[in-house]
Amino acid sequence: MLINRVHGGMLRAFRVRMPSGIGYWTVVDDGYEVEQVADRFLRELRFGRDRAESTTKSYAESVALFLRWCQRTHREWQTAAVDLASFIIWLKCTRADGGRVVAGPGVEPVRSPSRINKILVATRGFLSFAVTVKEAPQAVMTQLYELADSRDLPLAAQGEDATLRYRLRARHSLHEPETAVDRATDEEIVSLFQACLSARDRLIVLLLARAGLRRGELVGLRRSDLHLLPVNSVHKCAVPGAHVHVVRRENPNGAQAKSRFSRAVPLDFLVVRAIDLYLLDRAEQARAADCDFLLVNLFREPVGAPMSTGAINELFERLCRRAKLSRSITPHQARHGFASNLADSGASLDEIQELLGHASPSSSEPYLHPSPDRVRSAVERVSSPRELVEGLW
Repeated sequence: MLINRVHGGMLRAFRVRMPSGIGYWTVVDDGYEVEQVADRFLRELRFGRDRAESTTKSYAESVALFLRWCQRTHREWQTAAVDLASFIIWLKCTRADGGRVVAGPGVEPVRSPSRINKILVATRGFLSFAVTVKEAPQAVMTQLYELADSRDLPLAAQGEDATLRYRLRARHSLHEPETAVDRATDEEIVSLFQACLSARDRLIVLLLARAGLRRGELVGLRRSDLHLLPVNSVHKCAVPGAHVHVVRRENPNGAQAKSRFSRAVPLDFLVVRAIDLYLLDRAEQARAADCDFLLVNLFREPVGAPMSTGAINELFERLCRRAKLSRSITPHQARHGFASNLADSGASLDEIQELLGHASPSSSEPYLHPSPDRVRSAVERVSSPRELVEGLW
């Protein structure tokens, strides 16, 4: 056993709802006894750093795995960082139910490199917090990180000056194959739109593809966030034209805007028309009348309750099958399509950043997938020297 740090039984993530209604995730054993240091870390993450509840869930699951590994291998978690390489092997070979997979040629690991790296990020965060609050020795930090400088960073991340900067680099991480997210094309969005069977589903497709909302932002929208009049004197809002306000708040369906800063996203006539048609349909469902959320369940129980982020994924899976697309399109690819269409139409990077709700312009760059026509147009805009032209004839 681990010196009163990790209790008996299977350690797992557990959701806690505070008296205020705000929730976060912690780590408990089979007797629902809380692992105290992990709980302090996760509460700091949720309330001190203002991270989303879903983030604490992911971190709690990862920390529970680390503590479970310590428990089963008879290690004290305070000093187990020295053996993180063994933890990585354990993650590759041990299923959630405790069963083992024998590693070897042709055998897929239990967890992907991407998933293992996310677990390691949470584990490092937990152990660093433990060092800070003096629950783990200072030496743990040197087992988690090594001192590196800016020369090994990509050129784009080094900045414009040549100043040498030092930073902490994680000692343990797995190589992840690059999986770039492609944009949804206009043709694919049109096919998904035509495959919709209700005004609500058509509105969802348009809000993702023509307003670039994230799933959590989408299902967290309230009807009061919509400002659809040309002059917003009713709402005393300074933003001109039809738009929607994306606001970070606590929601009973677990949805939350990623950025803590609110933003206003303009809506074009197609989206405004889709909202009107959907609200007419929604008004016929009496059980939805008292719900301030914009998007609610209309076709399955509990009718009138706010939709979940998972329901958006399920909708896109159905639409892709119904539209008989050659590939599956995700809600996030619709957001990529929105950003790319902005760039293709001449929008500047700072405008795209503002519309997507990114903290910096560099965060918006991976969302830009120029169309073949725009790439060709870029080449054709470069004038040809007269001497070269005359020399060809």
